[in-house]
Amino acid sequence: MMTLMEHLESFNRKERFFLIGNALGNPDFRLSTAFQAKLEAAFGIQPPNHAFVAMDYHLDWLHSSLFLALPEDDNAGVHLNTETVASGNQEDIDLLIAFEAEDITHLMLVEAKRETGWTNKQTLSKAERLRRIFGKRGVRYPRVQPYFALTSPKPPTKRLKSGLWPDWMTRDSQPIWFELNLPTGRRRVARCDSEGRQTAEGDFFQAVKSGQK
Repeated sequence: MMTLMEHLESFNRKERFFLIGNALGNPDFRLSTAFQAKLEAAFGIQPPNHAFVAMDYHLDWLHSSLFLALPEDDNAGVHLNTETVASGNQEDIDLLIAFEAEDITHLMLVEAKRETGWTNKQTLSKAERLRRIFGKRGVRYPRVQPYFALTSPKPPTKRLKSGLWPDWMTRDSQPIWFELNLPTGRRRVARCDSEGRQTAEGDFFQAVKSGQK
């Protein structure tokens, strides 16, 4: 019978994961010491050097891995989709870190934003899907401990309705957040009119600093 870790790895099939890993000489996406420390500060446990790491990991894959790893479920065969394990959409988690420690499989889920910020529509949708997967208190699957955090250059500025999220996704009903270090001076291309006023229908364009309106 395959373990949960083996199931997670078997579904990890994003081309970008393998392209970036090979291009940077880090095919297993090993975490840096600095990022491991940030995860420990956020969650109270530090992932080991050999932790499984994946990007843009579909929640269908995560749910399937958890379901198939249960002793009563077959790895092969056809299964009823009563729990909507196969949702048919592409909803994913930006970064998944998984590892085993003291007979517990720890699953760290991290969502990242550069400058657009999170909305309640987006976060409540993801929170509801994660509640269906892990339950309100995160104890639906035996010997599995889930975690969730947001990361960005600055803390969330909008009032997120995190009190409606499952208990395990928050700390004291507030989102768990840690800083995402990004280089300064990055720019984006924006449409504008001949005077440089930004407009969706502009016949001109200009390069503006990220975050500049």
